[in-house]
Amino acid sequence: MQTKQDGFTGAAVRLFKAEKALVLAGLLGFALAALCAVWVLLYGGPVGPDGDVSKAFSFNAAIGIFLLSTAMILPSSGLGRKGKTTFRTVYVLLALFSYFAETTQNFRGANPRFLKDGASAYDIAIGAVFGLVALLLVVFYLFLAARYFFPKVYKQNPVWVLSIRYAMIAVMLSFAAGIWISMHQGRYVGSHGNLIWLHGLGFHGLQALPFVAWLTGRAAMDVPARRALVHLSGAAYALGLVAIGWQTMLGQAVLSWSYLTFAAAGCFLLALVPVALILLRRPVRRPEAASFRS
Repeated sequence: MQTKQDGFTGAAVRLFKAEKALVLAGLLGFALAALCAVWVLLYGGPVGPDGDVSKAFSFNAAIGIFLLSTAMILPSSGLGRKGKTTFRTVYVLLALFSYFAETTQNFRGANPRFLKDGASAYDIAIGAVFGLVALLLVVFYLFLAARYFFPKVYKQNPVWVLSIRYAMIAVMLSFAAGIWISMHQGRYVGSHGNLIWLHGLGFHGLQALPFVAWLTGRAAMDVPARRALVHLSGAAYALGLVAIGWQTMLGQAVLSWSYLTFAAAGCFLLALVPVALILLRRPVRRPEAASFRS
């Protein structure tokens, strides 16, 4: 556990050094996304009959961000050395296969997740393993998420862990949307509903909500005030996701005119209120005195 108060850069570097494998796997996702982006710019996304390199681009970038965010919070999980090693090893291996399946299959002209009749034995095998890998990604993350709800873990760093709890709720909603996509064999629901909004925004809670906790630490606020702001952001963000999910279940587009659209927008704006309040405060201590996890 980190106790020394220092600058954001130094603390972040130490956190990432502790999780070098996850960080490198995350950076690999960005490298693969860059490769796919170049291909799309030169040749376009679709690759016949069913591939789309632009989908590989977004997938690789999303996994990269997800792994880097996980590297940031894993040291606060309360897991022992063996537990962290097990989680890290398994998750890196699962991510590497995911990169491989998503990238190579789309370049080959195959959709790795939703196969059509007449698919080759190789494509069927890759799709089956990819489905199992996706399930394991969820199961192992559930194991990690549960750690942050242990009282002992919370007491080590209450505000930081509180933000991660809300982030994990958002991630679980995102995973639920992913499972829904798999079972539904597609992202579209009804005439205009699109599950990808819920799926993507849920994962971004893993960056947004811990950022609020970190920002309150830099503002030198007392712990009750910091907790209150994290509760506000976290609850508003989760309710915004629920509104989006409800809208999607009704088969309506997220940006359509409805009370759920306005409710979701209002919730996400409310989630930004703590950030605005903190940024408007006059700094009371030097930035280098704030800890990355304070």
